[in-house]
Amino acid sequence: DYVTAAVQVVKDSGLNCQLTGMGTQIEAENLKDLYDVIAKAQEAVFEVGVGRVYTVIKVDDRRDMENRTLDAKIKTVEDMLD
Repeated sequence: DYVTAAVQVVKDSGLNCQLTGMGTQIEAENLKDLYDVIAKAQEAVFEVGVGRVYTVIKVDDRRDMENRTLDAKIKTVEDMLD
């Protein structure tokens, strides 16, 4: 229930995201949008009734290349495998 509440907020945000077995990856045009969604997701978990939430955030902020979306990164590796 807790993970679902957080992920639902991310999905509802309109930001591109990918749910994985160990976390949720989120793409945002700027850090403010990213941090706003993370804060709302954390709050959603509290609203489910939890007294403490532990959130781990890793940010990859790459500005030296264009079009480095999650899908593009996956495609790069898949192309190298073929």
